[in-house]
Amino acid sequence: MEHLKQKLEEAAIPYSCGEPLARHTSFQIGGPAALFCTPHTTQQLIQALELCRAESVRTYILGNGSNLLFSDEGFDGVVLCTRLIQPEIRVEGDRMIAGAGVSLKQVCEEAARQGLTGLEFAYGIPGSLGGAVYMNAGAYGGETRDVLLEVEFVDEAGQVRTLPVDQLELGYRTSVFARTGWCVLRATLQLAKGDREQIQAKMDDLMNRRREKQPLEYPSAGSAFKRPEGAFAGSLIEQCGLRGYRVGDAAISEKHCGFIVNLGHASCADVLELARQVSDRVRQQTGFVLEKEIRVVE
Repeated sequence: MEHLKQKLEEAAIPYSCGEPLARHTSFQIGGPAALFCTPHTTQQLIQALELCRAESVRTYILGNGSNLLFSDEGFDGVVLCTRLIQPEIRVEGDRMIAGAGVSLKQVCEEAARQGLTGLEFAYGIPGSLGGAVYMNAGAYGGETRDVLLEVEFVDEAGQVRTLPVDQLELGYRTSVFARTGWCVLRATLQLAKGDREQIQAKMDDLMNRRREKQPLEYPSAGSAFKRPEGAFAGSLIEQCGLRGYRVGDAAISEKHCGFIVNLGHASCADVLELARQVSDRVRQQTGFVLEKEIRVVE
């Protein structure tokens, strides 16, 4: 790790030691990262990945941290945060090319300004574009794969490659990136010409619906469980009488049972134990098996 620090310094790639990961996730949970690296350009990100690979140091690519639960012990490798990478959004006709670290909010707002429709469903999803590709993020009947054309990424050998959407194995909250060590660099979206006012009105309507139905007043990682076939996780949890059920400061939201919220000082252990107990109760009482949608990094 000391040799890696030296190499990062020589390359002028910013990093810090022992950075609390709770500061960088929407759940506000997580211990320290051995190294927390904040590249300012895509080239710095690629170079940092190469240096970590050469030193056989474990890495994790962090975007907005909106669907993550880091261990209370933290991360014993290098967390590469993409949030400080210079935002890159380019429009070519009805296509949009954006960097992985750009927030979905920025991408949606730029699409609206350009009069491009298709991304409205993503407005309010609190993640980065790279994260949306990684988990095929979706809401209100839309998914990332519906508008994705191709993705540029770094593969496990350090090669920069581009693949079309039909080769990315996009499914319900998953993709090829979730099963490999590939790092998303940028994505090309295929949108359509539309009316600016109608696009903005739809985005505003969806945002209002989120505020009304979701516990945005508390730290969380979004939907805690994937939707089981033939049912809805939140409805099953409520049916089992678990609204407000808690372990430590981790609780099933009173507002929406599909969310686990941090009431103040929840630990990763609290969240995992709550998820386990809720899953067991739902399986025993309904027969449905709930799978965590939150990505746990230990």
